[in-house]
Amino acid sequence: MSENSEAPGTPSATPSGGTAPGPQPESLRFFGTTWVDHDGGYGLRRAGATIGSLAAAVAACFILRFAYQGLEIAEVGSLVGMLVVLMFAICSAIAFRKTWEGFVRRPVDPSQDDRLRGLKSIGFVGSLLAYFFRSFQEAPGEKLRRTEYETALAQYAKRRSSRTGNPAARKSAKGKRSGRR
Repeated sequence: MSENSEAPGTPSATPSGGTAPGPQPESLRFFGTTWVDHDGGYGLRRAGATIGSLAAAVAACFILRFAYQGLEIAEVGSLVGMLVVLMFAICSAIAFRKTWEGFVRRPVDPSQDDRLRGLKSIGFVGSLLAYFFRSFQEAPGEKLRRTEYETALAQYAKRRSSRTGNPAARKSAKGKRSGRR
């Protein structure tokens, strides 16, 4: 969030509610609304998100390694060990893809996305890696939110500009013109 340069108590251009008229930007996790103008420590937040997601992914891999060692100690067999590794690999790949798609577009069917929540939580390493790689390019989800926000601003401006003038006067003027011909 950007700092306000006005002194407290001075009148501002925003209404008494504190927000400007029109659509408001959607907040992003870890970034708030700093993605709009890239202010308020946006660069540091992106660097922190990049480093943090990589560190969390590495820590998660160590935890999974310890879990696998626990299976070896329990001597459950090579088939079970192979199935566990395969399960985490497939779930991580699916979680990576679904998380990456979530940065680009909204889910068509939110209920299907809810059904995949368990699978995505098993493949949490994939989600962390998607967050890591996306942080190099932008704040994860910034492109989607920016597109939606700019579309909403354009629609708002169009609605505001089409309301100028007296609509009753325009309708009567059109009727008189067509009647003269």
